[in-house]
Amino acid sequence: MKYQRAAMSDLPAANQAGILCSDPRFAAFIATVHAFPGDPAAFVRGFCNITSRRELNTDPEARDRFDRLKTEFDAFTGKIPPQR
Repeated sequence: MKYQRAAMSDLPAANQAGILCSDPRFAAFIATVHAFPGDPAAFVRGFCNITSRRELNTDPEARDRFDRLKTEFDAFTGKIPPQR
């Protein structure tokens, strides 16, 4: 039996944030676009106005901010066209 990976978008937001925060491209993105050279997890918590990434699973406003951040990152990496 083969193990099939879940799509990133199918994962809970807190898990998505954990994956992004361990991606060196995300660290480069926040350093370049947001002038934040520090810890990606700290940036996500500050950007989303939360104290724990778990809150992304229960706070709709924080989730909206995280979704905007992911869209910016996807544009930065060329996954989607730049947003206007």
